[in-house]
Order: sequence, then C-alpha cells, then structure tokens
Amino acid sequence: MTPLLTFYGDDFTGSSAVMEVLSFAGVPTMLFMEPPHTDILSQYPELQAIGVAGIARSKDPAWMRANLPPVFEALKRFGAAVSHYKTCSTFDSSPKVGSIGVATDVGARAFGGDWIPLVVGAPAIRRYQAFGTLFAGFGSENHRLDRHPVMSRHPVTPMGEADLGRHLSKQTDLQVGVIDLAAIKAGTAQAALQRCLSEGAKILAIDVVDDETLAEAGRLTWQGGAGPVFTVGSQGVEYALVAHWRAQGIIPAQHVPPTLHPVDQIFAVSGSCAPTTAEQIDCAEAKGFKILDFDAASATDPQRLAAEVHRVRLASLALLSDGHDVLATTARGPDDPSLVRMAEAIGKTSVSAGDVNDRLGAALGQLVSAIRQQTGLARVAIGGGDTSGHALTALGAEALSAVAPLAPGAPVCRLHTRADATIDGLEVTLKGGQMGEPDFFTQAKGGPQT
Repeated sequence: MTPLLTFYGDDFTGSSAVMEVLSFAGVPTMLFMEPPHTDILSQYPELQAIGVAGIARSKDPAWMRANLPPVFEALKRFGAAVSHYKTCSTFDSSPKVGSIGVATDVGARAFGGDWIPLVVGAPAIRRYQAFGTLFAGFGSENHRLDRHPVMSRHPVTPMGEADLGRHLSKQTDLQVGVIDLAAIKAGTAQAALQRCLSEGAKILAIDVVDDETLAEAGRLTWQGGAGPVFTVGSQGVEYALVAHWRAQGIIPAQHVPPTLHPVDQIFAVSGSCAPTTAEQIDCAEAKGFKILDFDAASATDPQRLAAEVHRVRLASLALLSDGHDVLATTARGPDDPSLVRMAEAIGKTSVSAGDVNDRLGAALGQLVSAIRQQTGLARVAIGGGDTSGHALTALGAEALSAVAPLAPGAPVCRLHTRADATIDGLEVTLKGGQMGEPDFFTQAKGGPQT
C-alpha cells in the first residue's frame, strides 16, 4: 500500500505526537528510529503513514545538511502524496540550533514542489496562528510566543519573535508568505495562495485558529502542487489533513481510539527543566510517587555518571520493591539549583553542554532499561524531548506504535525491538516539557482521570 503520508520528527516526543494524531484518527501509523527497509515494512502491510523519529531539533546546520538528505530521499521513495518535516509546536529554533529554515531548504531540494505549506497552529493543543503570528497556551491564558512565560526564556532557543516569517528569515533565504484567516474566512484562500506565489513566496504559512481554518489548511496542503508535497510544521499538519481527509471520505468520519488500561506500578524519569514538568513532578509527589534527584552535574565525568546511575538504580529498585511508584528527575524547574551546579561543573571541564546533555539522556535511558529488565514493569514515562530521544536509543528501540491516548501530544506507545526480548513490548509515554496536565504522571499510571 502506498502511504498517505510520511514524516520526520525533529525530536522523539514530537514524532510520537504525530503518530498519536494519525493513529487515533484511524490512520494506521508506525514510527521508526531510522527509515525502514522494505522487508520490515512488509510485516506491516496496513500502514498508511510512516514516520522517522529524529534529533534534528538539538543539532546545528552542518549536522542537518549532512544527515537530513538521506532520510528525506528514503521517505520520498515510499511515494506518499505528502511528506512532513515535523517541528515543535512552539517553533523554537535558531540559526545555530535546530534551524527549521535549514531543514526546509534541505527538504525543498529533496522533494521539489511549487511551494511549501507551513502549518503550526493546532487548536487541540492550544497553538494558534493568526496573521502569521504564533500563539501558545500557558495556564488559563494564550500568549504570543515572544511573550510566552516559558518559550520566551527557553534555555537553548528562546523565542524572541512570534511572527513566523520574520523568525524564519534569519534561518533561510526562502521567502515566506501568509494565507491569513481573513482570506480563509472570506473564501479567498486560493486567490491568496496564488498572490503569494506571484510575489515570490516559497513557504506559505497558513493561519489556523479554529476548525474551519484547520480544515482549509488541510485542503491546501493536500492539493499541494505538482509532484509530492513537502510540508513543514507541528502536528497541526496532521490535524489539518485528518480534518480534510474526513470531509473527503478518504478516512472514516469517526474513529473510537482505545482506552488506556491502568498498571499496578510505573517508573518515570525526567530530564526536563520546564515549569510544566516541575508542576507535574510536585503533583506526582503529592499523589504518593517517590521522587529521586539524579545529579545532573555527574554527567561531566563518565565515572561519576556511572556511579550515579548505579546509585539511583538501587534506590529505585528498593522503592519499587516496597510497592511505590518512582520518578527520577534531573531538575524541578528552570530555577532548580541543580542546573547551576551542572553549569558550574561544565565550566570546569572541556566537555560541551551538548555532550553533557547527550550523556545525561543516555544515562536515563540506561536506567529505564535496567529497571525494566530487573522488574518487568509494563509501563514507563519519560519527560523531556531530548531526553526521550537519547533514552529510546539507549533502550535499543527500533520502532514505536500507538497504544492509547493519554495527554495531547504524549500518547502511550509500545516499543518494538528485536535486540532485547526483555525490552520489546514495553509501554512508554514520551512527554515534551510543556505537554500534559499537572497530574500527567498519575494519569500515565492509571489512565486519564475524569
């Protein structure tokens, strides 16, 4: 079967969020750690969407130019009508780290096409684009990205510009146009598209603020142009396409997703320093989770790090054997003193902050692997986008499939690997820093609360 869509996620949590939208809309989807060979795909003939989970969000332009072309070429060979470079829904990126502009340049060369749809708005997760400007929810309010309490002070890629065209202009020479909500509401989106193209735009940012604009974004993306469509954006791309596919009868109008079953115990790790995650850790502790502080500064020295993994593993096993749920965390928010200690430790070595974060993520993955192998726990939760990628790599994951919804952008997945039978079948939820309600970790254990 020729798939409807292929996608590459620039981090692992975002990749699983795409799989979530498609799978629970009735579009059979699987997420691979690298482009799958045909012999692997032959085992899943029902697939209509094929994804690859990546780490481009944390990489520099040189890495992207070297590593993205072969992935895009592999995805192109599957023959899907649409191929999607999935970005974070808050679009945080910079010319030096996770450059969405560079990724778009590479994708444009690989796929060709008349124009590149850019869809970032996704009302289901409180992301809205109006007149080319991106807004995101936090608490009870919605904020422009450059005034967002979290994203405006992101430790690596702070968002100082909410206008996506202006933001991208620092990362690519491709001109950005906007198909705005006024044109969509007036029924003149097609004319707006042609006007943008006539003015030299290559990337067209499509406003999405509600169901009507979402469905129109899906129509514009699906119709695309000559040849395969290369599109960029959040899981808003998939929300939009699903809305259009349903309207056109390409997929069923309704699909009832499975219900998440509870488990007796859960083990969790978190490498996120986001305020949302900090609140979730506090809530988990209040609900009876035992919280273990993992010394992030130990990652500056391999021997210290190995000792810290050993210490936390023994402590976790002891608490789990007593019937507790356990969460090991490297920080409790952006103001945690542990972050200062880690920065100071990095300053005393020749190791880069990027290398330290890589080591830390891998160590948390090793911790999860050891706990699973020694306890047989059915489900784990991993907090942090970069952490999730490194952890799944350490677990030897080859692919993920969707199990059941949990929180928007953070479904429960099943891990597939031929390398280790004790890891194969593990249920895992990957949570980006901003995703989930305060009781996320207790939901991950017991299913969504009503």
